[in-house]
Amino acid sequence: MVYGAIEAGGTKFVCAVGDEEGNIFNKITIPTEDPQKTLSAIYSFFDEYPLTAIGIGSFGPIELNKKKANFGEILNTPKLQWKNFNIYDVFVKRYNLPTFLSTDVNVAALGEFRWGAAKDVDSCLYMTVGTGVGAGFVNEGTILNAWNHPEMGHIHVPRNFNDIFEGSCPYHKDCLEGLASGSALEARYNLKGSEIQEHQREIWELEGQYLAKAIMNYSLVLGPEKVILGGGVMKQTMLYPIIRKELSRLLNDYITIDKMEDYIVAPSLNDEQGIKGALALASER
Repeated sequence: MVYGAIEAGGTKFVCAVGDEEGNIFNKITIPTEDPQKTLSAIYSFFDEYPLTAIGIGSFGPIELNKKKANFGEILNTPKLQWKNFNIYDVFVKRYNLPTFLSTDVNVAALGEFRWGAAKDVDSCLYMTVGTGVGAGFVNEGTILNAWNHPEMGHIHVPRNFNDIFEGSCPYHKDCLEGLASGSALEARYNLKGSEIQEHQREIWELEGQYLAKAIMNYSLVLGPEKVILGGGVMKQTMLYPIIRKELSRLLNDYITIDKMEDYIVAPSLNDEQGIKGALALASER
């Protein structure tokens, strides 16, 4: 069987066809432009294949409550051309196939759970730290979802006592995303994350401390067996030991984590966790 997969992002759409084992037969990347132009390119790609089902991991916020009439609608996004656009309906109407939808971070978590860094455990949390911050949680193959999809990037974490930066989140100022996203790094230091040098240790120490505070909360509430940290900011690999050390200090042995190096890890799917997660969403449902 052939399954369609879509990783819908604010800057690009990745589309692929593959099988239930995660093998990708073909893949394309399309710039995120207006819906009509973007969808036209996607249709041209998928129309060449006898698809069985389609899985979509989309940027958001997006309505995922199936009890609501607007299930699948992209909500209050800064991508104004996509605001109130129903990304689910267009593919159901076009292909009349089983179509499954979740957030981009949820499907990335599913991809790593199914074929990546968490394939040998029963649960995982995938966290992306890039322009924004988001996270998805998978337990025994099921994505966490309720009346609203989790917005784990917008939790409040204790502010460091000497941190005077007001935060960059337009809604909450100093939530996690407002303090520790790539956008926050840029606003705080007037530097792109890639421009911050490894020797600027105090910058990465503060970043790692905020991320560790968030992971402590996720660990206490959700209890994942593994935490996978991805996204552009996490390309700065010196963050991993900083986060592990700070998380150990914060937890203070309250819960048992045998080996922090095995608990907090990098993704292992070479930036394909999102598209492979969408493939898993289609084939497993």
